[in-house]
Amino acid sequence: MSATRIVPYAEGTDIAGSRDFYVEVLGLQVAMQDPVLGLTSPANPAAQVIIPPPGMENPEPHFGVDVGDPAAVDTAHTAAVERGLHIVYPLTDEPWGVRRFFVQDPGGTVINVLAHLA
Repeated sequence: MSATRIVPYAEGTDIAGSRDFYVEVLGLQVAMQDPVLGLTSPANPAAQVIIPPPGMENPEPHFGVDVGDPAAVDTAHTAAVERGLHIVYPLTDEPWGVRRFFVQDPGGTVINVLAHLA
């Protein structure tokens, strides 16, 4: 298993303002608007920023690690549980087509471990 991409999450207190900032100031493009605002670089689609709306996720992850395959999400979940790490959001198949869970790393950072479902 290896990460196919790592995506930072920005604060979602002003979705419209954030969208305008990332598009008009930094030149990113809107790739997704529901359930989160997803922005990508036109020059490098792997360069992304995700902005969840206020209150969508509790706790809010600091970033997401896409492991590329739903089975790899299960493998990572098993490894995290075996190590006694705190699972802060359970292993879930989301209605928007993502299998994921949130885990707190040993330093306290909350990470969304995910893969897109077929």
